[in-house]
Amino acid sequence: DQGWVVCVTVLGLVASVHSITRGELFPFGPASRDQLLEPGTDQTHQLTLDNPVLFYDGTFNNIYINTNGFVATTEPTSESTYLGSMPPKFGMIAALQGDLDTSDGVGKVYFRQDSSPVILRQAANHINRAFPEDDEVNPIHAVVITWVDVATHEPQNRDGTNKKRNTFQLVIASLETASYAIVLYPRDGIQFSSTPVGDSIAPMHAGFSKGVVQGFLFSRQGPYYRIITDDEASVRALAEGTNAGLRGVWVFEIGTSPYFSNVAPGEVTELPPDSSQQRVLEGYEDAVDVRRPVYPGVQQVEYPPYEPEGQVLVHTVQFQPQHVDFPGNPEVVVVDDGDINVDVFSYNFGTCANSGNKCSNFADCKDHTSGYCCHCRPGYYGNGVQCVAEGKPQRMNGKVNGKVYVGNSPTPVEFTSNDLHSYVVVNDGRSYVAISDIPPSLGPSLQPLSALGGVIGWAFALQQPGFKNGFSIIGGVFTRQAEVTFLPGNEKLIIRQEFNGIDEHDHLAVSTTLEGRVPEVPRGSTVQIDRYSEIYQYSNNLVTSSSTRDYVVSLPDGSTETRTYQWRQTITFQSCQHDEASRDVKPTQMLSVDQVFVMYDANNELIRFAMSNKIGDVNGQPEENPCFTGRHGCDTNAVCRPGQGTQFTCECAAGFNGDGRSCYDIDECREDPQICGSHAICNNQPGTFRCECVDGYQFASDGQTCIEVNRPVDHCEAGSHNCDIPERAQCSYTGGSSYICSCLPGFIGDGRVCQDIDECQPGRCHQDAVCYNTQGSFTCQCRPGYYGDGFYCSTGKSRTKTQCESHRESVLVARGPRPPVGHFIPQCDEHGAYEPIQCHGSTGHCWCVDRNGQEIPGTRSGPGSRPMCIDHDGGRPPVGPTPRPDVHPLPPGTHLMFAQSGKIEFVPLEGYDMKKDDAKAVLHLPEKVIIGVAYDCVDKMVYWTEISSPSISRASIQGGDPTPVIKTDLDSPEGIAIDHLGRTMFWTDSVKDRIEVASLDGSQRRVIIDSDLVNPRAIITDPPNGNLYWADWNRDAPKIETSYMDGSNRRVLVKDDLGLPNGLTYDPQSALLCWADAGTHKMECMNPALGDRRKVLEGIQYPFGITSHGKNIYYTDWRRDAVVAVDRYAGRETDEFQPLKRTKLYGITTAYAQCPSGQNYCAVNNGGCTHLCLATPGGRSCKCPDHAVAVNCVESDSRY
Repeated sequence: DQGWVVCVTVLGLVASVHSITRGELFPFGPASRDQLLEPGTDQTHQLTLDNPVLFYDGTFNNIYINTNGFVATTEPTSESTYLGSMPPKFGMIAALQGDLDTSDGVGKVYFRQDSSPVILRQAANHINRAFPEDDEVNPIHAVVITWVDVATHEPQNRDGTNKKRNTFQLVIASLETASYAIVLYPRDGIQFSSTPVGDSIAPMHAGFSKGVVQGFLFSRQGPYYRIITDDEASVRALAEGTNAGLRGVWVFEIGTSPYFSNVAPGEVTELPPDSSQQRVLEGYEDAVDVRRPVYPGVQQVEYPPYEPEGQVLVHTVQFQPQHVDFPGNPEVVVVDDGDINVDVFSYNFGTCANSGNKCSNFADCKDHTSGYCCHCRPGYYGNGVQCVAEGKPQRMNGKVNGKVYVGNSPTPVEFTSNDLHSYVVVNDGRSYVAISDIPPSLGPSLQPLSALGGVIGWAFALQQPGFKNGFSIIGGVFTRQAEVTFLPGNEKLIIRQEFNGIDEHDHLAVSTTLEGRVPEVPRGSTVQIDRYSEIYQYSNNLVTSSSTRDYVVSLPDGSTETRTYQWRQTITFQSCQHDEASRDVKPTQMLSVDQVFVMYDANNELIRFAMSNKIGDVNGQPEENPCFTGRHGCDTNAVCRPGQGTQFTCECAAGFNGDGRSCYDIDECREDPQICGSHAICNNQPGTFRCECVDGYQFASDGQTCIEVNRPVDHCEAGSHNCDIPERAQCSYTGGSSYICSCLPGFIGDGRVCQDIDECQPGRCHQDAVCYNTQGSFTCQCRPGYYGDGFYCSTGKSRTKTQCESHRESVLVARGPRPPVGHFIPQCDEHGAYEPIQCHGSTGHCWCVDRNGQEIPGTRSGPGSRPMCIDHDGGRPPVGPTPRPDVHPLPPGTHLMFAQSGKIEFVPLEGYDMKKDDAKAVLHLPEKVIIGVAYDCVDKMVYWTEISSPSISRASIQGGDPTPVIKTDLDSPEGIAIDHLGRTMFWTDSVKDRIEVASLDGSQRRVIIDSDLVNPRAIITDPPNGNLYWADWNRDAPKIETSYMDGSNRRVLVKDDLGLPNGLTYDPQSALLCWADAGTHKMECMNPALGDRRKVLEGIQYPFGITSHGKNIYYTDWRRDAVVAVDRYAGRETDEFQPLKRTKLYGITTAYAQCPSGQNYCAVNNGGCTHLCLATPGGRSCKCPDHAVAVNCVESDSRY
């Protein structure tokens, strides 16, 4: 259980980057109202917390602060038990642990709890910078512990005047669902790296230990995560290294709820070379939604101050791209201005009275002689139709599609719907862009194209006095087309981007297409782009620009090449022509771009661009005021207001409060609960809020008032349908006000009129029985003098049929008195028991069976030979244990079965309602962590996966011992599904990243999917149609897939707008595949054949397992510790059941009273297969198990 060892290395960066200073620690000492730990050595103080700390998988309401540089989760034992013999037996958060002493009156240990906005914001900044990919974290509670000038504990006679002293700080910041440790080691804060232990010296320790874990029979040492090694140099390097983008700062996620895997270190291990680049780094945590280090160790260039060389002569450039011809060397695309059809907002000749609602919520409408125009209010900027708050950072999200040739390759690299994320710190002009899933064959060659994100830099560039950035002039709806010509090879690339304005999430939406050819940049190369300027020319509804740019390619062999490309672009938009003042835009402006950073991450197939952007006069001198240089230190959510000379003030953006240096979001929904009006819900967002109509209401034409919608009618439930009577037909609600009618089994018709089918066809009943037709069914009755159930009649004395006789009769009934060749018929002895040897009449194969008719593995022989089988006589029947008094066999009827903390429980269903008072445990499995459950409706068996000792087991729901069926070659089996027709089971393994199938007894294992899986969990079967469905909750690329049951015809069903798709269910009646997503907090359904995805429910908390029964979906929720019922047609929750024991609920399944209707080709005689029979739509596939030793296994595929 040894955790990972994080080796601290000193980064070889420019000397101007220093570690944090003592003044940059969190405030501490008497002025911060800290408490003081009693002086001495090995002193401990118990601190009762206002909010609990999460550590590993535990929750702690008390912590213990110790002189020796650590915090414990329980009362620590004497220092002699852990000094020099780590890890300890108790839970420990070690900031810098050793034998320390504060009895000399110099060293001190301060501590406090703090929930002030300033401290929580400081903690959030460190955490969010350390985890740039994760959602933004906002702690609600912090504990600040500071060890100041502490010394080693040495004998009393030593002179302490020149002692070396250490200073360091630990901040534990917590949310409701997670806790983080922020450890700060200031410059010169580590003056010694070891302390005396007895007669020896031991290095100090930093890390996290869970302590001793109590097992069922014995105890063991829990996980121990080390930040440093046993080398003293790694201790000294703590102040030089980082995992949080700031030297001397280390951040770790140390506990999460409801599920914890391991301590997670911060991910930004690299540092910028100077303070200006440090500012760039600090804003990057909001740039993209991908988990990657921000800046790798690449060569950095420090630029001198920009000084324009004389007057810049501006030439008017007419942009005329030409036609693209692929796959040869592409020419330039020709685009006539008149041919560019941009579907954007356009002003008409209306008035504010009838059209003013088209203006932004933050704009005013003004009538003019020829029409109306929209104008952003003070504190906002844009074109009036789209307005954003001054000073507020802006985000851009979208998709990238492309067809790009690299070098001389005749084959293009094609990609579809790749994610593009961008972030701009508006008050200093910094912009960041990241594009995911760019393959290594293309990624390095796209590095010169920093201009892919250049338009977002222009749109929100830092404005110089009298000049406006792109968004201020044209808003967020425009089309941008650019042509790049690479020299000297004349390769050409066309970039087309459609900007569709600010979406409901306050993000600028964009769609990007790349087509053409780029020169090859060899893999492993880096690209450096010098600062450049670009002149933008403005005319009526059109912006053009052009520039020539050099870039340097550093090749893997150490050599460099300087290359050049020419850049030309047009931006088209719709402006308001009715206001003469709105046309007062300077005809030329210059965009200055510096601090350009480009990087391609081949391991993660991610390309990043970062740059600083300023818009101003083509001949103007650089402004010295910090508001125009970007070096003002205002909060990223603040506006910099220039004063005289270099004076300025910081002012929080609209929607934020603070002093400008630190700004905090205003929760408009809390301050004014009625802000959205009646029948509406207010959702707070950074700097603003959003109103949504409650269920059953929608926005009126004014976009603000919620009015009632026409509610759909469930005619099936209301009884207003025109289906035949319930005894003959079924009404099925399909959403809205629609429904379908279908005849019940035994009847034929269109559902509105159903007629009885005469089932008494020849061969229905035994030859010595009479068939009687009934409404919707039939009965068989033995003739006088014969005994039996009508399907089997004999002249002997009536008795209960044996398992073998029932098995034999079921085959005969299904196939008539003369079953066709190719079907196995079991042989019974004179007592009705299975003959020890069974043979297939058609294939000639024979095998041994046990007393239950199950084949004994390894006994099957080929045609012409017979195995030696042991007679069953004299064997004692198995005897199950007496059931526990709190464990109950499953009663008749349909039930929900779910896994919870070492047991499987059931809840009976009455119709669709849960009979919560009748819920009971069906199986106790102490010390087991059960994940998935599945039910075999044929043998009335429950199957489950468990990960504590990885295995798959089963048990009869009528009572009996649990029986392991698979115990080997498993790492983390999670989802499990049963094909009750083909008698097989399927499961996922999230560590081995594969899907397997086996017979229900665990034999004949075969891997059917073992590629492109990361975190497979939920899996379900559709036996009648031969389909398999599963979900992969890979955080980087979650998806839901399907294949035939043999693993063929694999394809992705859903990959967009997924977060953590934990649970899947399939309803054969409606043919709907439904899933619950713990990331998006939604429940959705689709028909896999149609792809008609639709939302069922929003706002669910943390679903894990999911199952369906009729109109209802039932899911387990980790946050609510409950089984929740959802009416999928009404789109609302109808009930919930919370077991007495409130712990996590895992998998859930429906145990049907009778097997669902349907057949597949594996249901009879194993489909004629020798081993595995796996159903496919309209056929079956015969497969051999992996590592098959039998020489008589035959594989074949059949479609019927």
